[in-house]
Amino acid sequence: MTALDRLAATIAARKDADPGTSWTAKLLAQGPEKCAGKFGEEAVEAIIEAVRGDRDRLTAEAADVIYHLLVMLAARDVTLADVLAELERREGRSGLAEKAGR
Repeated sequence: MTALDRLAATIAARKDADPGTSWTAKLLAQGPEKCAGKFGEEAVEAIIEAVRGDRDRLTAEAADVIYHLLVMLAARDVTLADVLAELERREGRSGLAEKAGR
């Protein structure tokens, strides 16, 4: 099991946790829109660090983006396995071909 799998499992387990004791549960209790907003905030912070060129800060922000992406997905009952299956479906296809097929 990878760190990403463990993180996704922890987020899934926190869906029913007390929002007063878990940041993840608190986010999920606020609804999908709040989770999406937090994901957007973290994505912007990662973009800023990518532009600045600070590798360590970009790494930290990228970790935040991945966490908040998984929380946002969980808020809409989309699992990491669902996303990985979609990536596998796309594997071997040109990005240009994949976009043309949308």
